[in-house]
Amino acid sequence: MKQRSTTPVSDYSFAAKAAMVACAILMAIATPVAIGKTAFANYDAQINAAQQEANQNSAQAAEVGRMADTLQAELSTLETQKAAIQAQINDSEARRDKYAGDIKTSEAKITENKSALGATITDMYVDSDTSALEMIASSKTIGDFVDKQAQQTSVQNKLDDTIDKIDALKKELVKQKQGVERELLNQEAQRRQLAEKEAEKAKLVAETRGQEDAYRQKANAKNAEVEKLRATQAEENRRAAAAAAAAAAQSGGGNWSGSIPAGTAGGGGYPGVWANAPLDAFVDPWGLYTRECVSYTAWKVASTGRFVPHFGGAGNAKQWPSTVARYGIQSGSAPRAGSVAMWPIGYYGHVMYVESVNADGTITVSDYNLEWDGLYRIYTRSAAGLTYIYF
Repeated sequence: MKQRSTTPVSDYSFAAKAAMVACAILMAIATPVAIGKTAFANYDAQINAAQQEANQNSAQAAEVGRMADTLQAELSTLETQKAAIQAQINDSEARRDKYAGDIKTSEAKITENKSALGATITDMYVDSDTSALEMIASSKTIGDFVDKQAQQTSVQNKLDDTIDKIDALKKELVKQKQGVERELLNQEAQRRQLAEKEAEKAKLVAETRGQEDAYRQKANAKNAEVEKLRATQAEENRRAAAAAAAAAAQSGGGNWSGSIPAGTAGGGGYPGVWANAPLDAFVDPWGLYTRECVSYTAWKVASTGRFVPHFGGAGNAKQWPSTVARYGIQSGSAPRAGSVAMWPIGYYGHVMYVESVNADGTITVSDYNLEWDGLYRIYTRSAAGLTYIYF
């Protein structure tokens, strides 16, 4: 029934449609349009306001979701850093434990060598209590005596040297163990800091995800409200259209020759990509929302090879005669097959494609969205009270 917008679908996203619709609506919220005694309900302002709020909440949810993703990435980085620090701590602890084991081994060797040195020194003291004459007498030769003395001195010196080396090694091991322990202190401090940051980031992620969910719930609630308003509007206008038809029949003008026919989804050869999508899902090449009467009629004329202009913001059904006149397209009151019939009903009006002019003065027309349901119909009605556009 309505044109709603003239923005090409290639230029604007479906999400931006609500804003364009709001700009196109000229009536106050829920203000009925009178045709005789019939009023057509207009919930568009309410629908658009709710849709805008839903879109805003969806946009907020998306933005907060991006923030949450960023925080989650930072949290993952912290977890990686924490794992790296833990690996360093494990390595440091292993080295510390090895140094501690090596120190114990060195201490055992020092004790062992000191014991051996003590035994050697004891032997030397025992030998020192023996006179040189006695030692010579006990030795086979003088050389044997000299060898004994040299051997004791050599063993003592060797043991002293061994003890000094092992002691130096122990001190070095202690020094390295202390260095590793200092490393561990620093690494554990880093791990604690990372754990604190990780907990903080995890809290922020949870809070942000909660905000994202809250915005999405608000958006879903508003979208449900939009659907409810659309359904209410469609039902009220269906009843109003029926009342208008009945009133027109009584006055002898603009009436159908019979009852309003049932609508058909995707009928009339209208392109399936539009016919099978929700009402107003796309903007067609002439700047009109799909499954509206204006979009179907524009397509029907264009499908016969005739020129249909882009309506550029002036495509409501009532505007068609003046809009196309700028392109030299004439209008009149005589029905012709292949013309477009404009019925000036309600705020927006309604356009139909004239399939045939009948001998009894009626016309057979096809259209979409007669009852605000986005459906196709073909029916016979009176030719009176209409303006005909000769494309």
